[in-house]
Amino acid sequence: MQRPTPTDVEIKFEGGNMITETDLNGKIVYVNRLFTEMSGYSKEELIGKPHSLIRHPDMPKCCFRSMWDTVKAGNPWEGYVKNLRKDGAFYWVVVTVTPKYNDANELCGFIAVRKPPGELTLQEIKEKYTQMIESEACMREENIYIPATFYDDDFIAVS
Repeated sequence: MQRPTPTDVEIKFEGGNMITETDLNGKIVYVNRLFTEMSGYSKEELIGKPHSLIRHPDMPKCCFRSMWDTVKAGNPWEGYVKNLRKDGAFYWVVVTVTPKYNDANELCGFIAVRKPPGELTLQEIKEKYTQMIESEACMREENIYIPATFYDDDFIAVS
């Protein structure tokens, strides 16, 4: 499936909870109705696909590195995320990702619940993410890897 070209059109997420579940590799195994409505994809288009399908290119990569490190260690992660819709528009959410365990208490996947962001904090996040993306671009040009200490977990994560 080809990723859409991002546009400058923002769709406001007004309320409710968008829910997805993935396997350990980030492939979608469940989506609720609200998630399909906001993303613009059908359930059939999403199941079995990598969750990164909806990742907007404006999101700093270090945010997802922080999220994966946290949830794979068995801890919940919460943060602001800009998602890409099928039509190229975008929407902002506050997402909480939690590890999912099977009956043998083995990590088997992840559950993500999204809610609307607060407007004041969202403006701060947009500015911080812009700075982070600019720093990532500079580091790529200089062939320097981003150190784990670069991102501020207290700012990215919403505890």
